[in-house]
Amino acid sequence: MRLPIYQVDAFADKLFGGNPAAICPLTEWLPDATMQAIAAENNLAETAFFVREDSDGGADYLLRWFTPTVEVDLCGHATLASGHIVFSILDPARERVGFRTLKAGTLSVEKRGDLLVMDFPSRPAEPVAPPPGLLAALGGAPREVLKARDHMVVYDSAAEILALKPDFAALGKITDCWSAMATAPGENGVDFVSRFFAPRQGIDEDPATGSSHCTLVPYWAKRLGKTELQARQLSRRVGALTCALHGDRVRIGGRAVLYLEGEIIV
Repeated sequence: MRLPIYQVDAFADKLFGGNPAAICPLTEWLPDATMQAIAAENNLAETAFFVREDSDGGADYLLRWFTPTVEVDLCGHATLASGHIVFSILDPARERVGFRTLKAGTLSVEKRGDLLVMDFPSRPAEPVAPPPGLLAALGGAPREVLKARDHMVVYDSAAEILALKPDFAALGKITDCWSAMATAPGENGVDFVSRFFAPRQGIDEDPATGSSHCTLVPYWAKRLGKTELQARQLSRRVGALTCALHGDRVRIGGRAVLYLEGEIIV
């Protein structure tokens, strides 16, 4: 069987930036084990699979995401990349596309000039005691720890975020920590910065993470007293995100660049 595959750099202003995602449009679902094997073979943070859906529920496609080791409940960069493939290749006349997901409801991607803007659920975090080993594995001197799905560890400066050298082996052994994000105030027109680590899910450091901003945006919107925010993810590839808080929803915008187009044989 031959299947189309695309690789897109999401939250990137130019090629080789942001977060690469593999996108596989399907006419029908493959077995879960096959999709997981394809994601492992791609060896990217996420591979997205979607199937056309004809419904009245506001969704045009069913969408699922896999890391090299697990299926995940929410992924931003691969959703942005999926929207880019719909708009640029599959259906260029469209301005908006809806994706129905298993656990995150219906998500949308909309073209706004040269930005693609996603509508995602807000996931506010609550203060918690850090699980044993988390702060030692991350390093630095954080000021507070909160949790939604992910643990959010807050530092005082972007320089501290850049200087972190996490112990990924230690992070991967913390059973009650799905993933951890480190964040701090930004500078030079950037409202906040972050990094994202998920070794338990097969991703030591994710280059640009949409789903983490479902938690970062409500936190920084409240702390900074503003609902529109510019964000940077300070990985080696750097991710650029334009964000806004709208009630219980988060708008996450960015650019996307096609890197690869081809076929896989399974």
